Formats: sequence, C-alpha cells, structure tokens
Amino acid sequence: MKKVFADVIQFRGTHYDFGFLQGEELKDSILIKNRERQWKVRKPLFKIDLNETKLVFQRLAPMIWEELLGLRDALEWPMERVLQEFGGYRVNINPSGCSIFVGDHYMIRNYDYHPKTYDGRCVVFQPMDSGYATIGLSQKITGRCDGMNEKGLTMGYTFMNRKRPGDGFICHMIGRIILELCSNTEEAVDLLKEISHRGSFSYVLFDSTGKLPYIVETSPRRVEVRQGYACTNHFKLMTEENRHVLDDSKKRMQVIEDHQGDGLSGHDAFRLLNDTDKGIFSKLYGSWAGTIHTSAYLPQELQAWIALGGDQEPTKIDFSKWLNKEDLPFKRLEGMVETDIPFVNMEQADWYR
Repeated sequence: MKKVFADVIQFRGTHYDFGFLQGEELKDSILIKNRERQWKVRKPLFKIDLNETKLVFQRLAPMIWEELLGLRDALEWPMERVLQEFGGYRVNINPSGCSIFVGDHYMIRNYDYHPKTYDGRCVVFQPMDSGYATIGLSQKITGRCDGMNEKGLTMGYTFMNRKRPGDGFICHMIGRIILELCSNTEEAVDLLKEISHRGSFSYVLFDSTGKLPYIVETSPRRVEVRQGYACTNHFKLMTEENRHVLDDSKKRMQVIEDHQGDGLSGHDAFRLLNDTDKGIFSKLYGSWAGTIHTSAYLPQELQAWIALGGDQEPTKIDFSKWLNKEDLPFKRLEGMVETDIPFVNMEQADWYR
C-alpha cells in the first residue's frame, strides 16, 4: 500500500492569471521533471499545429487559450511545448477503464488509469472573465477527468477504443470545455455534437434537474446520444466501434445494473464503487486500468466527495459555500493505493519500465 495525495488548488480570477499561477507552481516541480523524462523515451505520435490550435480554441473556448498563454509566460516555454503538454488538441490517449453510476441525486465515478499519468490535483476555479465556476480532478493540468460546475452540471467520461484517431480535442479538454460553457445536459449534448473528437469516449452528463442522464457516445466518425444510469467501457449504440475483448467492462456494468433498482443512497452507491470487494473497483494499475480515485457529485446540493484509493471514506467538499467565498480549510486530499508504481506528482517515475 502506498500513501498518495492530491493537492487542492483554489483560485478566483481570470484565466490568464490562473494559468500564470499554475505555471509558477509547476516550474521545477517533480511532475514537470517526470514529463521531461517521459518525452525522452516516449515520442509523441501527434503533430502540434500552433495556428490551427489557436483558431480552434479562439472559436470555441477563447478563455482557455488565455490560460495556456499564462502557463507559457510563467514557465517561459515556447507555445508549442505548452500545447504538447497541456493543450488537449491532437493528442493520443492510452487505454483506461472507468465506471460511472448515476442515482436520483448523485453521479459516482471511478477513475481508472495509470499512476504515471495522474496529476494529483483537485481544482476549484471561479473565473472572473468568462465561463462557469467548476470543481473537479484535473488531467494534464488544464483538462478535467470529471467534475461539476456552479449550475450543477456534472460530467465524467469513459474510454472506449483507440481505433483510427482523428484531428480534434481529447477527452479531458472536452470535459473542461463542457463544464465551463454548459449550464445543463442539453447544452452539453449540443456541444458534444459540435466539437471535434480525437478519440472514442462516452460522456455521462447529469444536472440538478434530476432528469435521466444523457450518455453521449463519441468517436472521430460520429456521435450518438442515449439515456441511462450506468456506463463502463463499451458503446451500446456504436457497437462497431467497440474493442473485441469486453469481458471486464461488461462485468462491471452488470454489477452496477444489479443494484440500480435498490434505491441506493449516495453513500451506499459510493461504497459500491469504492469498496475493493464489490466487483467494480480495479487494481489493474500496470494495465492502465487501476482505480486511482472515486468521485461523487451531488448537483442539487452542490457537493463533491473524493477518495484516493479503495476502501476509503471520501473527503466531502461543499462547493456552494466555496462559491460564496468560503475557502476550503485543507490543501491536500490523502489516501492509500495498492501499487508500487510511481505517481508522477509525488516521486521520480522511471519511464524505461
């Protein structure tokens, strides 16, 4: 077992200033040094087109481009390097797991991935220029792997396949754009139909109305929309896009579906996903599919619950109080994860293994 942590980043201000602050904090950090080691052995399989990326951001989410400029100025990097690390456009993504369960007033999500990719950052941001305030776990600093905004819109995604990637945004930047631009599930569905998708993912969308969630199946080729309460790692509509081996995904889906009629409370649903003996939590860290965190978002109460590792009690965050200028009293979330693989925000990662 390894003790792990995620830093809690709180900021109210403009996107540029937020980017600059993050750049100052990241400069000379273990996370950046590990990323530098990564690029020495793992060559990027994508191309950065500075002008095209700038045009796309300025059309869709110009405020996030400002954040990228702030990172550039604080880190004193060329913009091409900023986009390679944090841009979220035209970037390949490795396979991962993830399970999502939505109840009548909550969305619970297991984030399953590889420790060497984990930012270890819970970000609470209230922009003063444009965009909704958000809370969520970051990925590649500027992206969000799950989260909720001030309107109560919640978002989480699950990986589907690596087939034929296209030019476009990757999942965590799409998640960030959804949370900052959309006030409800209908607006988020419209955005997912409009935006260009590099990879194939399902996005689960739930809001404070309590209506049946939307599950949007996306790929570089098309987008389909359905409604439901559970999502793992296979499409139900775009079945031609699925991987050949889906046993684990279907097993986790069956466990969730077996409990859907039980009327689980938010706490009981959290235990279903976070307890290591219930059949959903994964320890496959070396296969890019181990559960690193379990998060819950309660849109009607504007609360977030977050636990690192399994069999943990979540830290509960009252986002509504934070929106009313009451800062969170802690700077880190802590937990225990059963792996010896390094976490890039904590320790040197050997990319040759």
